[in-house]
Amino acid sequence: MYKLWQALEESKNYKWVELTHPLNNESPFWSGIPKGSVELGKTVFDWGNPMLECLIQTFKFPGQFGTHVDFPGHFIQGAPLSEEFGVRNMVYPLCIIDITEKVARDVHYAATAQDVKDYEAKYGPIPEGAFVALRTDWSKRWPDCNAISNPDENSEENFPGWSLDALKYIYEVRRAAANGHETMDTDASAVAAAAGDLVCERYVLSQGKLQVEVLCNLDQVPPAGALLFATWPRIEGATGLPARVWAVFE
Repeated sequence: MYKLWQALEESKNYKWVELTHPLNNESPFWSGIPKGSVELGKTVFDWGNPMLECLIQTFKFPGQFGTHVDFPGHFIQGAPLSEEFGVRNMVYPLCIIDITEKVARDVHYAATAQDVKDYEAKYGPIPEGAFVALRTDWSKRWPDCNAISNPDENSEENFPGWSLDALKYIYEVRRAAANGHETMDTDASAVAAAAGDLVCERYVLSQGKLQVEVLCNLDQVPPAGALLFATWPRIEGATGLPARVWAVFE
């Protein structure tokens, strides 16, 4: 048997975990996106058409919708967009930093470089070219948009995320290839509020890196040893696109 065919056959004995939220016309998205930007599954060619018996639908959505990949040009003018990233950018060693206990005590918690180092003390150094995901279990609030944004009495959002020092360690010391998280933003809400900007997201994209937002089921994947696969439509000039993401592990 051919080597890759044999590897695929062997992989059927591994565990495959979906890391992507399902989407429909009621799925949450960033409040700044205009209403009417989502229209999924609109029938434009129906059964019973004498030309051809089949069904055709159209799909309208913002690039940053559901579980999605962000390209550098999303925040950095003139930076690479979707066409600069090919199939070699769709598979990575997966490292999952678990901060769920800290988030349970403080919804504003921002993962630190020390959290990453504590992870490495248990599982070994993050390999160059890895995808580093932040587990907060925030995805369990999906699809309740109010629970996801978690507004206070002043309508300010409250959720966990990354800190800048954690991301700098991941990219500048460990030379990761991409990062991901379960929330709709990279930055913990308190970090963004203090900076007056999404400084963590801007940093990641300024490094020419990819990130995947609104992941799910990270609690079903081991912290180290898995592979992450992320695919998206081959649409040129996109700042972001809905992605299908999954993990495979023994």
